[in-house]
Amino acid sequence: MSPRRASCLVCGPGPVDEAILGGRLRQCLACGFAWTVGAADPTPDLYDDTYFGGGGYEDYFLPGPRRFEASRRLRWLRSTVRPQSLLEVGPAGGFFLEAARRCGIDVYGVEVSAAATRYARDRLNLPVQQGNFESATLPERVDAVCAFHVLEHVTDPWQFLCAARAALRPGGALVLEVPNIASAAARLLGEQWPGLQPEYHRWHFTPGSLAHLVTMAGFRVLRQDTTVFRYYMPLRYQLRHAHRLLPSDWSATRSLRLVHPRQGDLVRLVARATDGE
Repeated sequence: MSPRRASCLVCGPGPVDEAILGGRLRQCLACGFAWTVGAADPTPDLYDDTYFGGGGYEDYFLPGPRRFEASRRLRWLRSTVRPQSLLEVGPAGGFFLEAARRCGIDVYGVEVSAAATRYARDRLNLPVQQGNFESATLPERVDAVCAFHVLEHVTDPWQFLCAARAALRPGGALVLEVPNIASAAARLLGEQWPGLQPEYHRWHFTPGSLAHLVTMAGFRVLRQDTTVFRYYMPLRYQLRHAHRLLPSDWSATRSLRLVHPRQGDLVRLVARATDGE
């Protein structure tokens, strides 16, 4: 398929986009933002028991790896901002909320999946509301809104970011993590790239396009980087599978570092709402 002029969610009308990854995505040539061709609107049914049981996310409710992942995310967040309260959108089983609560942070969650909401409420005794974040009635405004691997799923990222600003106290922090369409792995693996998932992922961000979108939505970026998937793997797992993990990362990025400015598998960002400045 040849390049065409369309309306990019980040750039607006006018830039040229082209088909990539076997035509499954269109990508803006101006900013690198990409979107899934013919993606259906997400529904709660899409993220229910089959998603966590047979959709490739069977480990979402495994306490060991998810608690390790949660501790890494919380440490990274608190190295930039120190919220006294936070809302997590899409908390799945709730392990990040659990980790934050153990640090004395007041927590609340909004989760579209009924299966994940049940787990977070019944197993971890967490205050998680089931439903869409953009239309949810929240108990109070918070110091931070966190969304890890959520923005690529939502119907409208602009609407999501507006809802996040409304949920924040003045000067509050927005914390995001999404797959990186500009990663070395995405270029090398093509249609086999794990972040593609066209049945679930509607939007695909580069570090630049994510920062630009967030800035246009009324936030100032405080910190941004990328990580490889290995960042969230316990050291024992890394050592046990070093023969597979290390050559893969080296071939992709020519580095064994866990954090990279732009080439890692995942983009992470912390931004502050500018209405408090």
